[in-house]
Amino acid sequence: MVVSHEFEPKILGFLCNWCCYAGADLAGVSRYQYPPNMRVIRVMCSGRVDPKFIFRAFLKGADGVFIGGCWLDECHYVTEGNYHALEMTKLCKKLLEQIGLNPERLRIEWVSASEGIRFAELVTSFTKQLKEMGPLGIGEGKDPEQLKRDLESVESYVRKKLTSYYIDPEKCQGCMICLRKCPVEAIIGGKNLIHVIDQDKCIGCGICFQSCPPRFEAVRRILAEPVPPPIPEEARTIAREG
Repeated sequence: MVVSHEFEPKILGFLCNWCCYAGADLAGVSRYQYPPNMRVIRVMCSGRVDPKFIFRAFLKGADGVFIGGCWLDECHYVTEGNYHALEMTKLCKKLLEQIGLNPERLRIEWVSASEGIRFAELVTSFTKQLKEMGPLGIGEGKDPEQLKRDLESVESYVRKKLTSYYIDPEKCQGCMICLRKCPVEAIIGGKNLIHVIDQDKCIGCGICFQSCPPRFEAVRRILAEPVPPPIPEEARTIAREG
């Protein structure tokens, strides 16, 4: 006897700690019913989700990627990371379309901590949508080997080209926190010296962006734009008052 199995999509979800993750937790304790297809990664902000995370997820077999953040203008950080996540998602959708994948496999939504039922409804609708699309690549009629090559190519592209980091010389305080934490020693500087990122050495890990003290906000994440040139060495000394 042949037993047919209904396709169950694999979904990777990146959920903002402050809102969407809390909403998912509320959905659980409230016993709202929704499909168990999503595996969750909690991030401190939806703006922390990097394009390479998305394409690595697809490369590893995810049929869909879900990003859940705070409602616009309600981000818990002054950087308004959810706006960054929205723009990043639009770019990634275009890249998916370029390689022949349905851009609707990537979805971004806003869920507050009190919206457990909304979270359950979104997971349910996204799971249903992916079931209708079919498995990644197969639903689009792509050859598996070609799909792998295309995803590897895009992942390599976004790792090297799409996301860059830059230290704003007007905001850098020469505290050396990012310099000490950089795993590849790509940051040039010293105490009371404006720091500069060596773009040839930078691997785009984002540790400098995460470690820069919020009161400085000196490290910028640049998406699909040229990085400004570094300031001359003779102009890197920080003048302290007093």
